[in-house]
Order: sequence, then C-alpha cells, then structure tokens
Amino acid sequence: MSATRLSIAFVPLVDAAPLIVAEEMGFAREEGLAFDLVRAPSWSSLRDMLAFGRVEAAQMLSPVPVAMAMGIGGVASPISALMVLSLNGTVVGVSRALEERLRGVGHDFGFSDAAAAGRALVDAAERRLRIGVPFPFSMHAELLYYWLSASGLPAPQGVEIRTVPPPLMADALAEREIDAFCVGEPWGTKSVETGAGALLLPGCAIWTCAPEKVLSVRTTWAEAEPDLTARMMRAVWKACRWLSASGAETTAAELLSRRAYLDLQPEMIDRALTGHLVINARGETRDCPGFMEFFAGAATFPWKSQAAWIAAQMGARLGLEKTPAMDQARGVFRTDLYRRHLGEAGATLPGASEKIEGGIDREMTVASQNGHLILAENRFFDGRVFDPDLRF
Repeated sequence: MSATRLSIAFVPLVDAAPLIVAEEMGFAREEGLAFDLVRAPSWSSLRDMLAFGRVEAAQMLSPVPVAMAMGIGGVASPISALMVLSLNGTVVGVSRALEERLRGVGHDFGFSDAAAAGRALVDAAERRLRIGVPFPFSMHAELLYYWLSASGLPAPQGVEIRTVPPPLMADALAEREIDAFCVGEPWGTKSVETGAGALLLPGCAIWTCAPEKVLSVRTTWAEAEPDLTARMMRAVWKACRWLSASGAETTAAELLSRRAYLDLQPEMIDRALTGHLVINARGETRDCPGFMEFFAGAATFPWKSQAAWIAAQMGARLGLEKTPAMDQARGVFRTDLYRRHLGEAGATLPGASEKIEGGIDREMTVASQNGHLILAENRFFDGRVFDPDLRF
C-alpha cells in the first residue's frame, strides 16, 4: 500500500527536528504516511501556507495560532495546536560592540542569571536598543518583553523591535541593523561562528518551560480528517520520544544538517541538542541543562495554561480584555485531540489540562494516566507565577 503524503511546512531551525526525524527515521512510514517537508523562508509565509491550504500542517510559533484566535495579526483562519513540538531552544544574543559594553559594566556572561543579564543590558545601553525577533507573535518576543520589562526596561515601548527571519539574524547583526536578538538555534550560534556576536542568555533562563513550537493544522482539516490527524500526531510523538533518548543527538544533528533542511555543519546543530554552547568568539562555552526539550516531563502536551499565559501577555500589551482572550486561547491548544489520539499510542496523559505556570521549583510527580508522570521545573526568572484560573 502506498503511503499517504502530507505536506508539512517548517522553518530551518533545530526545533524542526521532530518533523524531520519522523520522516527520516521511518516513524511517518510506520503510520502509512510520507511527510513532504516544505521549507518556508519566514514565519509569515509559513502561517499563510497553512492558513490558505498550501500545506496540511506546520511547525508553528506557539503564539501565532493564539493571536489568530484573538483576531490579531491580519489572518483569522481557525488553527488548532495539536501538540507542542519543543520547549525552549532560544538564545538572546548581542553584537560585539554591545558585548564589550556589557563587559565594561562588569557582566560576566554567566549564562544562567536572567536578572543580572537584564540589569547589565540596561546599564550598557547607550541608546534605544534595536532588537531582532523572528516574528511579532512569537515566544521570542514574549520572553523579551517579559524579561526586559521586569529588568527595568519597559518593552516594547523602550526598545525598537525589528522582524528578521531566523537564517538572516546573524547577517542583520553583522550589518549593524540590530544591536541584539532573540532567535532559535542554530542561528544564534551562527552569529558566534561568523564573529558577528555573542550569546548573552538562553531563553530557558527567563522561563524554564516555555512552549516554543507547536504542530498546527487548520481546525477544519482536523475535523474532516481525524484518521490522518491521529496518524500524523503519532508519528511526530514517536519522533519526539526518539529525540529524547540518550545518544540520539549525533544522528539527529546529521539528519538536520542536510541541504534540504538546515544546510549547516552538524557540529553547530549538535550544540543546541546537547545544551553545550559556545557563547563568543573567544571560544568560551556554557553547559545549559534544559536548553531544549522535545519529550520528557510531558513536553509535548499542549497545556491550556500555556495558551492562556500567551494570551494574557499579548492582551495586556494590546489593551484587550484578558479573560475573553485567555478563553479564546484555551480553545486553540487541543488537549482533547492529544488525549484522544495519543492516549492509545501510550502517551502518559496528565490528569489535568492546565497548571500554574511558574509554580514548580523542582521536579514534581503529578496525577496521570498511562504511566508515571514527573513534570520538570517550571519557573519564571523573577519568581512570579501565572494562575490560569485567576480572573481579571
């Protein structure tokens, strides 16, 4: 029997790994599928590919379907986030000039203290900082706004945010179009390799459990094609599980390095997969546990509280009513489809679909179905918590 082909859009990033691995390692084939992976040049083009039916599914920035449900961003097609593809995996980087100013104010680039890095950045800024992000509605932007505002630099009001496609971020830094950035790997590493910049902070130092990318489909497609939806989800879930296995990093880096995908040296990709990062042209390295997670601790589960946090942040910034925005967002993260399609595949299912974000300071065992579930640390750098049941 021939495989059913599904077109799935991705942006060349390390966290596209679940889609690439699902196809290359045969998990899609096990489900009678073949993934036609379509490389998108930017997040706006990927969003439009999905919204207007060019592809059946897409690797999507987690805030994008939330923004679409809230009616912001110009495209209002109903999108469902079926599962989380990755947690974390982003870096904040700075230009060489800003790196020197940061060292001049005494910052040691320790790579784990977001509060100290934020204070140093405020002290080192000689003018309004120009910061690149891959898309206005992205976890990159949300983490930056949260971190900078808590550090005494109101954002986005106090900075100039510029949209730069991830593969062009290092070039924008080298050409002095931006002073800093927040981007997914390996494009922060590329800025180090080319000598354009240095890495200041991993995104997980701001929020240890940030949902970065989600597997998304048009809601009407999920309703019309429940069997294909289930098979696709199972293939990607198996790939996420494979990626979390010890020793998978080398093979994954080789797969992602191919010309059709990231077209970069495997060594650059391996840094994100292992959390062992080179942070500057001097060759200094930092080990970053939890830098990127694909599976452990229910990483693939689309918690409705994650969607509510995103909506609360965007709603506050845009002057929208938070409670309706959060309710709209909850409907986007499809815990119902996750439970229906992956429970039978053996996924460990949390007993609840929401949790207090930022409220776990160490690994914690929680009620679950299909096994024993231990949630990872989930903490914001400033100690705040987000209770999705708190009404505004």
